[in-house]
Amino acid sequence: MKKTTAILSAASVALLLGACSEEGSSAEGLTEVTLGISGSDTTIWDYIADKAEEEGIDLEIVTFSDYVAPNIALAEGELDLNAFQTISYFEAFKEEHGLDNIVPIGSTVIAPMGLYSEKYESLEELPEGAQIAVPNEATNMGRALLLLDEAGLITLSEDAGLTGTVDHITENPKNIEIVPMVAGHTPRALPDVAASIINNGIAVDAGLNPTEDPIARESDTAKPYINLIAAREDEADNEAFQTIVDLYQQEDTAEFIVEHTEGAQIPTFVSVEELQDYK
Repeated sequence: MKKTTAILSAASVALLLGACSEEGSSAEGLTEVTLGISGSDTTIWDYIADKAEEEGIDLEIVTFSDYVAPNIALAEGELDLNAFQTISYFEAFKEEHGLDNIVPIGSTVIAPMGLYSEKYESLEELPEGAQIAVPNEATNMGRALLLLDEAGLITLSEDAGLTGTVDHITENPKNIEIVPMVAGHTPRALPDVAASIINNGIAVDAGLNPTEDPIARESDTAKPYINLIAAREDEADNEAFQTIVDLYQQEDTAEFIVEHTEGAQIPTFVSVEELQDYK
């Protein structure tokens, strides 16, 4: 029987110990697997959990309120899997935090970032000196700046790459002011700034429609922004984990994702080798 554990912050991760630590067997004889996500919308993973139960797997979904705790919990053995991040964020996080024991085991979706505004209905309306909130995590900020570049609001230097900063801005005709903040705060900033760049899942949690509401949206074909399912390296070939990947990548799941997100998330199923070759 599937279960969902309430949203946790980094400070709450330790409470997972014992309650949902490692893969085991439930009273019903099912293989228990805990999977962490960021955000409160578990609809897609509930769908997977129902399918997993038919395969003898009891999938527990643990929701977190940030982009840090799910990777720490996975690396420390408090989760079996997580699924909330792009490959570029994943690799940068591993390097920054010295985590060498977690790896991608499957791809899921591309969830394009969007530029949202409560005050303006188009890019052209953004005024001189407009403040734009962006996520402050390295890869998310780089991604946000690339979106602004793609939208024609700024120009980045050729060496900006995926982790560009404001120092890589070479042209800024409207003198846009970049306001970095924790990704989860970007929707809350909307009343106070001209516009805010918001990650797809965070936008959904804030009641925004990532397909209809943005005044600009990034390309939906960028390989660095394919999302993934991660596991600890020594369990990457675990049969139950691979079954979960297979269930996610089935055609009916893809159709459900498109329907549930109204096209805001694009199912993107590639091999792990192609996923890792994102640069």
